[in-house]
Amino acid sequence: MKYLSFYEERGIEVVRAEDQYIWDAGGEKYLDFHTAHGVAFLGHRNKKVVEAIKRQLEEVMSATPAFKVRVREEALAALEKVLPRSHGYVAMLNSGSEGVELALKMARKATGRKKIVSFWGSFHGRSFGALSVTGNPNYRKPFEPLLPGVEIVPYNDLESVKRVDEETAAVIAEPVLGEGGVVPAKPEFLKALRERSEEVGALLILDEVQSGFGRTGEIWAFQHYGVEPDILVAGKAIGGGFPVSVVSARESVGAKMEKGDHGSTYGGNPLASAAVRAAVEVLLEENVPERAARAGRALKEGLLSLSDHRLLREIRGVGLMLAADLRVVPTNVIKCLQARRVLALRAGSTAVRFLPPYMITSEDVEWGVRALAKCLDEELSSRAPA
Repeated sequence: MKYLSFYEERGIEVVRAEDQYIWDAGGEKYLDFHTAHGVAFLGHRNKKVVEAIKRQLEEVMSATPAFKVRVREEALAALEKVLPRSHGYVAMLNSGSEGVELALKMARKATGRKKIVSFWGSFHGRSFGALSVTGNPNYRKPFEPLLPGVEIVPYNDLESVKRVDEETAAVIAEPVLGEGGVVPAKPEFLKALRERSEEVGALLILDEVQSGFGRTGEIWAFQHYGVEPDILVAGKAIGGGFPVSVVSARESVGAKMEKGDHGSTYGGNPLASAAVRAAVEVLLEENVPERAARAGRALKEGLLSLSDHRLLREIRGVGLMLAADLRVVPTNVIKCLQARRVLALRAGSTAVRFLPPYMITSEDVEWGVRALAKCLDEELSSRAPA
């Protein structure tokens, strides 16, 4: 039987992972700036998260939200320390896509409206609702027509903000485009979205599945901008590597949802709850956002030292969510990095994306920057006329 994989094979069999490193079947050690699309931001097999899951396995493994379990209440108490204070309702699901689906349903239910505004270059997931608000034509085209009532407009464009009108249920945005090239929102753009939403009675949904939970140097990327969403979607790192997502909402939004409006067999299961509780403890006790900010500055400075390279267009991003935007398709450079035992991933059409764990060292930064410099040189040499 063949596994139905939707991803390009990387050609590595991972047999061990620890913090910022993984090892393949041949014993080779790799520096992981990929982290499973950002999931392992707290490090591979974070000890506190692993121990919490092990302990929970000895007590209760399966229980739907119809049954009360102590660990879920503990997870909610932990989340209360990091989520916006105005958000009185929280749901736990299994993936970012599921979180986006719930957020869209909440917006329609709370406002009684149908229209959703989203942005070109965005990525919100591959289920039908999430794909409908994802602004990447390559993902959308094979499955069109998608859900009606969605208007996709240019990102970081103040004119686009005007498309949020009195018929709009919600506008959904990433504070930093991830899949779309690691493009931070302009401060005036995100603030205008907040103001326009309030003006016309629409809701602001911020998708922080990749940017959230300390990666950008704040617990949430929106904190860099001084705005707050009506609905927040988080995932990836929030479970410390365990599959879980979190949706939180203002009291006025969450109160509109009724029994049966949504559901998830595994949502908020005991193992996920244990992972979330432990991940929040690590985030706060280890000063993860501050450490990510420091490590991110060091990595960005290292990458900027390569700015004169002919193939390098721009270094951009914030914290430990960074990209080297190239003047060429990045496929060969990413393969070269892997050959030099540095794992990275693509973003947009021309960017190499770096999503390291928060505990990377100065030696790791040197390793990664040195590898990128060598790979850019190799790519340039391969393009030189014979």
